[in-house]
Amino acid sequence: MSDTLSTITHDSIVLIPTYNEKENIENIIRAVFNLPESFDILVIDDNSPDGTAAIVKNLQQEFAGRLHIVERKGKLGLGTAYIAGFKWAIEHSYDYIFEMDADFSHNPEDLLRLKAACRDNGADVSIGSRYVSGVNVVNWPMGRVIMSYYASKYVRFITGLKIHDTTAGFVCYRREVLETIELDKIRFKGYAFQIEMKFTAKMCGFNIQEVPIIFINRVLGESKMSGGIFSEAVFGVIRLKWGSLFRKYPQKKQ
Repeated sequence: MSDTLSTITHDSIVLIPTYNEKENIENIIRAVFNLPESFDILVIDDNSPDGTAAIVKNLQQEFAGRLHIVERKGKLGLGTAYIAGFKWAIEHSYDYIFEMDADFSHNPEDLLRLKAACRDNGADVSIGSRYVSGVNVVNWPMGRVIMSYYASKYVRFITGLKIHDTTAGFVCYRREVLETIELDKIRFKGYAFQIEMKFTAKMCGFNIQEVPIIFINRVLGESKMSGGIFSEAVFGVIRLKWGSLFRKYPQKKQ
């Protein structure tokens, strides 16, 4: 991590975890940097054997001071990638910290709407939601749509979260949220990580808003979804809810 604190002047950063995303990474970086508002990018690469990190480092010459990378030694999981990214972004004093996939399943233009929800509409956490206004998913097999939709229903039932898309991975956090949440106590690594972050933010007293988006399944590269990731989400929420009964959460400053 060679970047110095003095080189960063923007208030927003997009965290993009990568593992074998060579087909997408340059295009997603350029799409974010072409937005009418300024967003920096931090790529967290898990030692992709396809050369994803090399593509990013080459682009750093073109986007000096705006494009950053953390390289990890192996495939350590989505959750730990985001935790590493959150800590980096806090250290570098960003005000708005985003989660986004590399594969264009999240439309970069929706970053503007997620930021507006936090900056202008009182949200502490804004979620790009596939299910807040119906089912807005394109190119998924029907079985996966049903599984995802009812997984969110199940999570709502178990946890009491009033969120339609509990496993969403397109999120904006105000820095205070990530400073308050005890990041080292976040346990889940797969899709349950997304549930745990939202649940913990709510338990800490933060305001969560859903912003309707259209989710488009990846065209290039391979999905990282697996049965193990899904089962972690199913059984993890029970442990999450049970554990919350015996835990005191730090609270949002009034």
